[in-house]
Amino acid sequence: MSGNPELSITDRDEQNADPRGTPYAPHTADEVETMLEAIDADDVDELFDIGESIRFDGSFDIDGGSEQVVERRLRETLARNDDATEFLGRGHYSHHVPSIVDHISLRSEFITSYTQYQPEVTQGFLQALFEYQSMLVELTGLEIANCSMYDAATALGEAATLAARVRGTSGSRVLVPEYLRPERRDVLENYVDGADLSVETVPADDGVTTPDAVERAIDDDVVMAYLESPTTEGLLEEHLEEIGALVDDHDAMFCLGSDPVALSLLRSPASVGVDVVIGDASVLGLPASYGMGLGLFACREEYLRQVPGRLVGASEDADGNRAFTLTLQTREQHIRRERATSNICTNQAWVALRTAIHAASLGPSGLVSLATTCRELPERTAARLDEIDGVSAPVRNRYHFREFRARVDADAEAVVAALNDDGFAIHAVDEETVQLCVTDVNEHRIDDLVDAVEGVMN
Repeated sequence: MSGNPELSITDRDEQNADPRGTPYAPHTADEVETMLEAIDADDVDELFDIGESIRFDGSFDIDGGSEQVVERRLRETLARNDDATEFLGRGHYSHHVPSIVDHISLRSEFITSYTQYQPEVTQGFLQALFEYQSMLVELTGLEIANCSMYDAATALGEAATLAARVRGTSGSRVLVPEYLRPERRDVLENYVDGADLSVETVPADDGVTTPDAVERAIDDDVVMAYLESPTTEGLLEEHLEEIGALVDDHDAMFCLGSDPVALSLLRSPASVGVDVVIGDASVLGLPASYGMGLGLFACREEYLRQVPGRLVGASEDADGNRAFTLTLQTREQHIRRERATSNICTNQAWVALRTAIHAASLGPSGLVSLATTCRELPERTAARLDEIDGVSAPVRNRYHFREFRARVDADAEAVVAALNDDGFAIHAVDEETVQLCVTDVNEHRIDDLVDAVEGVMN
C-alpha cells in the first residue's frame, strides 16, 4: 500500500479526502489547490457551468433502505407502469431474441471488454466482429462493412460527408426522401453543416420515390441521393435500379437505408446500383429500445480508406496462424488529424456482437423465414382490419414490410387513446390515420387487437 505507513486508515482517508466528497477523484486537498493555482481558478466549481435551476442541492429526497426494501419499492414502482402490447414501429422494431444471445454475449470476456486494441487478448471478440462484417457484406452485396456506427442517423451523416470527400466534381446538395423521419434529418443536417452541404427533399408519390421525381431534383451539384426501403411507413421502394442509374449518371453517390432482416429478402443493394448502405442493425440482437441502436454501414471497396469508424481485418500472426485485428482506424486519435475521416469514438462493439450471434443462430434460412413473416403479417392484419366498418387498411395498395397505415372514420388520437386503455399501443399519424407494426413478437395478440379495434369503432 502506498502512502505513509505511520498513518491510521482514518488519518490516511482524511489526508486523501477529495474536497468534492467523491472517491473517484483521489487527490489530496494540497494537490487540488496546486492544480487550481496552475489554471488560475479559485475553486473547483469554477470548472463547471451548471445553471442554478438544475444544480444539485445536496439531497435526492429518497429514503434509504436495505437491499430487500429497495427491491420491493422498485417492484411496486414498476408495477404502476401500463402493461400494453406494442404495435409500434416507425424505425424501432422488436424481434424475438434467442436466449443464446444473452448466454454468449454476457460472458465476462465479452461484457467487460473495452475496444479491441490488443488483438493478442481479444481474438474471440475480434473474430465475432469480423463475422458481423462478413454477414453485412453478404446481405448488401457490397465489399466493405465496418463495425460499426452509433445508430442509423449518424451512419447517414457519415455517408453524406463521405460522399463529399469521394465525389469527383464539386457539389453541395444532398437529396433525401420526403418520408425521412425528422430526427434523422436533424442529425444529418448537423453533420453536413460543417461540410458546407445542404439537404433538400425529394417529394414522394403515394408514399414512395419515383425516377421522375429524382430526375427533376438531381443535377451535377448533388453529392448524394438517399432513399429507404422499407420506408418509415413500411413501404418497399420499387424503382431503386432506375433511380440508381440516374444518380450514377450525375456522378453522385447512391445511399440506401435498410436493416439486416429486410435485406435478407430484398434484392441486393449492390445489384441495383447502391454505393453505401446504412441503417439500424440492432433489429437483430436487441429488443426495441426507442433510442439505443447499432449503426449499419457498408460500402463499395473503392471507398475503403474513407470509411468512418473501425474495420476488423483478417491477417496472420508470427507463426502463420490466422489472426484478427483492428485495421484502418480513421479517427483522428489514431492517425494524423488532417487525414481523419470521422470522429466516431465508439463502435457499439458489444451490440454488434449480439447482432452477429442472433444472425448466426437464425442462419440464412431462418433469417429469410423471419423476413417473410414480416412481409406477410402486415398484409394479413390489414386485410382483417379492413373488414371492420370505419376502417380502411392498408392506406397504400403496395407491398409492406412490418408495418402499414390504416384510415379510420374517427379522430385518430381518440382511437389510439381508446386502444391504449384496452392494452394496445399504436401510432397516430394524423387526424384520420393510424400506423401499426406487426412482427413475430406481437403476432400472438393480433386477434385481440382486431377485436379491440372493432369494439372502439363500433
